[in-house]
Amino acid sequence: MKKRTVTRRARIAAIGAALLITAGATGSAVASGEAGVTGKTPRDAAALTGSAKLYRSLGDDITFTFDARLAAEHNDDPTRATGTFRFSHFLHGEGAWAEAEVDCLITGGKVAVVSGVITRSDLEGAEGRRVGITVHDLGGKDRLGYSWASTGSPVDQGDVPKCVGSAPFEKVKHGTGDFRVLPWKPAL
Repeated sequence: MKKRTVTRRARIAAIGAALLITAGATGSAVASGEAGVTGKTPRDAAALTGSAKLYRSLGDDITFTFDARLAAEHNDDPTRATGTFRFSHFLHGEGAWAEAEVDCLITGGKVAVVSGVITRSDLEGAEGRRVGITVHDLGGKDRLGYSWASTGSPVDQGDVPKCVGSAPFEKVKHGTGDFRVLPWKPAL
């Protein structure tokens, strides 16, 4: 039997391939969010994100934007949710906008209820008011409802408890965005 010799070039190529495979595996672990001994970064316990305009036949420009999250370590307490949401309503240059700090987020399936206290607004009397919004994530045909639906203004709605909104009766205008709801899985 003839003895095979491995050339220096072949050894370098083999070592290089091994390094590339190792680097690729490490890179994909980092890119996918895996970290530390646990193997993965915990996902949020619940989330509501996205932006869209509501449909109105008169052409009102009504926009809602959400970045609300309940961290995994607070899974047992939806009032520990964080983030902000913003909404505006304009028609013929008249209207108002507001931004709220999230104080509660509960999701179930593809429905989310988020509440928050208005921290900035150009609507007189709105700052300091809690508002609640409900979103139904239907994949491009989303729906939305808000706590001031029956009064017409967050200023006129009265006190709203945390995580209370109205039925999602409004339709999202086709092609303007998409809300995404990450379902909450509370420990029971």
